Amino acid sequence: MKQIVFGLMIALFFGTAGAQQKVSWAYTAKKLAANKYEIHITATPPPGWHIYSQLTPEGGPVPTTFKFNKNALVAVNGKVNEKGKVISYFDNNFKVNVKYFEGKADFVQVVTVKGKIKTNISGEVESMICNDRTCMPPTIEKFNVALN
Repeated sequence: MKQIVFGLMIALFFGTAGAQQKVSWAYTAKKLAANKYEIHITATPPPGWHIYSQLTPEGGPVPTTFKFNKNALVAVNGKVNEKGKVISYFDNNFKVNVKYFEGKADFVQVVTVKGKIKTNISGEVESMICNDRTCMPPTIEKFNVALN
């Protein structure tokens, strides 16, 4: 009986701990010109946790990546830019130089809308968060941003 109770307590602890360690995502569009927008994809990890740069080398933790769904009315211009306080160091666990964000990370993609029409840009972001002791499994979040 004690083993069952102990097992349930462990499962509850790890289930609750894992559920609380999620990145909070915000998606906004900022109009730059008549048909040009900046898409801001902002990540806020829980206190004590960090999210990795897109520029994380192979062999390291899972980098933050973006996939934009095809939309005949929207052209994606260039690459996603990163803004935030970046920490770069050699990680002895992964044996590579890694870059992560301390606190919020703002990922910015410029897009152009073809014509004067309301549309959306959608896609998904894959990311992984770690603290100084452990990492959570990578997650994929879908997003949809209105371009008015």
